[in-house]
Amino acid sequence: MPAGALGPAGPLVLVLATTNPHKASEIRSIVAADAPGQVELVGRPAHVAEVEETGATFEENARLKAHALARATGVAALADDSGIEVDALGGAPGVRSARYAGDSASDAENLAKLLAALDEVGARQPERRRAHYRAVVVVAFPDGGEILGRGAVGGTVVTEPRGDAGFGYDPVFAPDGGDGRTFAEIDPEEKHRRSHRGQAVRAVLAELAAASAASSADERTRTSTPEGTGT
Repeated sequence: MPAGALGPAGPLVLVLATTNPHKASEIRSIVAADAPGQVELVGRPAHVAEVEETGATFEENARLKAHALARATGVAALADDSGIEVDALGGAPGVRSARYAGDSASDAENLAKLLAALDEVGARQPERRRAHYRAVVVVAFPDGGEILGRGAVGGTVVTEPRGDAGFGYDPVFAPDGGDGRTFAEIDPEEKHRRSHRGQAVRAVLAELAAASAASSADERTRTSTPEGTGT
């Protein structure tokens, strides 16, 4: 069975690149719900340095982190990069979402800067506050192979933070179809079903499952073909 497939031999071990406890918890919850017992996520070893996000896109940053970790550990690695893109701000904060108000900025500081920036451009009506949460998840293997998944969800940036759940920009992001609730007001399980990160993680899990199914079919074909009768 390929190294990147889910199979009966035991769970596929993936080293998790992120050290953000909120993001790690979300990824673990999504994987546990959609691939129970099939994937084991382990934390990044303490001796492996965090990879600097120098990419210009979410995809570039996710690839940088996943491949660097797979090379450093010799084990398949899962990394994601994600953020919010606001139409009225020309797509900002984008890849700078976690550092919008500075490299060491807190979630509250990033939120405050985002709301102030929308006020500065006169984006006060809901139609002027359209935004998308985006995520890219990459699973990289020590041999250089990879699987990539993308997710996106549209919504509106509300005028003030609401809700106690979630993290990042969740308190000001009201997803389409969510009855006006922000991601911080939505039950975590519902959020995982709807979110950009949930979509991206499930896309990767689907690719891993497809690889497993294809490998199993090939194995059945080999074992059902008598020796010496191949074409």
